[in-house]
Amino acid sequence: MSIVNETNKLSSRKLRDGMIKSRKTRIGDLLIAFICLILMLLCLLPMLHVLASSLSSADALVKNEVFIWPKGWNIDAYQTVLTTEKYVRSLGWTAILTLICTLLSISLTVCAAYPLIYTNLKGGRFINFIMLFTMYFSAGTIPYYLLLSRLGMLNTPYALIFPNCISVFNVIIMRSFFFGVPDSLREAGEIDGASPIRILVQIYLPLSLPVIATLSLFYAVGRWNGFSDALMYLKKSESEKYWPIQLLLYNVIKNSTQTNEQAAQEGFFANGVSKTIQMATVMFATVPILLVYPWLQRYFVSGVTIGAVKG
Repeated sequence: MSIVNETNKLSSRKLRDGMIKSRKTRIGDLLIAFICLILMLLCLLPMLHVLASSLSSADALVKNEVFIWPKGWNIDAYQTVLTTEKYVRSLGWTAILTLICTLLSISLTVCAAYPLIYTNLKGGRFINFIMLFTMYFSAGTIPYYLLLSRLGMLNTPYALIFPNCISVFNVIIMRSFFFGVPDSLREAGEIDGASPIRILVQIYLPLSLPVIATLSLFYAVGRWNGFSDALMYLKKSESEKYWPIQLLLYNVIKNSTQTNEQAAQEGFFANGVSKTIQMATVMFATVPILLVYPWLQRYFVSGVTIGAVKG
């Protein structure tokens, strides 16, 4: 009987400890969920405020009555943006520019990373050193500007495409992913007489969709949101047609105080209306790139964890 009683006491003690641990686990999960909810709200509230402001009346904006819910519903700002040539042209040009830069950047990244996986590559260590050197040291903005001026790229779309068409950090990520592909696959291709290009196209690229999608997303977001290079390199008035949407938005906000004549030409009749145009332009500049994430989400999770687990 004593043995049975001790066993029952031990079982009840384990059950009680398990319940306490389970309760602590639930409390921890709730705390983590609460923190995630707060962070999500901090990210969403500015976006909701911009959306509400773009859908509100000018009087409500002037009186600062808009927070996360529109006051005086109207879509005049969106109609203005969609019917004004410079907004439509800038949005379309930014989409084309982002597509061109993403395709060029991911192609150059693959071409730069693939040869570095061959251990017998002559000068491979020196190439790696030079690439890493450029990550930590650069000439600076002024020499960079003078170089583009000498090359005749200023005030042309080439200044937005070629200077930042490849990232050494992304090359290192791509190379690390290529290193994770079993060497036996490459060796089997070599035994069958496949050339390095064919091995890349038929073996490495099909297995590298997660990292390609992830880096493509990084390149696309960086180009879509970039405006500092356009601000520095597109100075002349004739280069205004090459303004990306972010630079146009920057100038809209910067020049929000306009003369009556300019306001009449653009369809503005009050400072509040000018602000609604700004908010609508922000939405047009933000929403398209956000729509890309759901399509690449399944690749993004596996792509960003490259190198986190060593097998």
